[in-house]
Amino acid sequence: MSVLKHPFGPLYSDKSKVLILGSFPSVKSREQNFFYGHPQNRFWKVIANVFDREVPETIEEKKILILEKGLALWDSIASCEITGSSDSSIKNVKANDISIILDNCNIDRIYCNGRKSYELYQKYIQPETGREAVCLPSTSPANAAWTFDKLLDAWSVIR
Repeated sequence: MSVLKHPFGPLYSDKSKVLILGSFPSVKSREQNFFYGHPQNRFWKVIANVFDREVPETIEEKKILILEKGLALWDSIASCEITGSSDSSIKNVKANDISIILDNCNIDRIYCNGRKSYELYQKYIQPETGREAVCLPSTSPANAAWTFDKLLDAWSVIR
């Protein structure tokens, strides 16, 4: 297993108020060079429904939705060893420095997309920032226990 580096940067603007952190990009996301690229991941459908919008199809539409709604996207991990897209296989983590976002935006809430992102945030990033984060249920297709309606209800806090 080789060490993989995060292949793309964060998405934010000076109007971003809510930061959403994933763990590390999936194989599909790494191929697309953008967040939540796997077609079965429910992230884009959830975000669109939270804000009563059409589900974005293109990367450009996804960027517009995130930035128009005052959100920022990034991941907890800068580099790690990972098998495929499996969060449970992640080891030898180097955390992302989220100060680029915190120093350039007025972020008032931080949410982690799933338990792995939250655990890594608490272990590596929170000691640096002193900022609390809230764990939201993962939008990954691997989190089949959460129906779309339950996800939508839980994720509504980002509004």
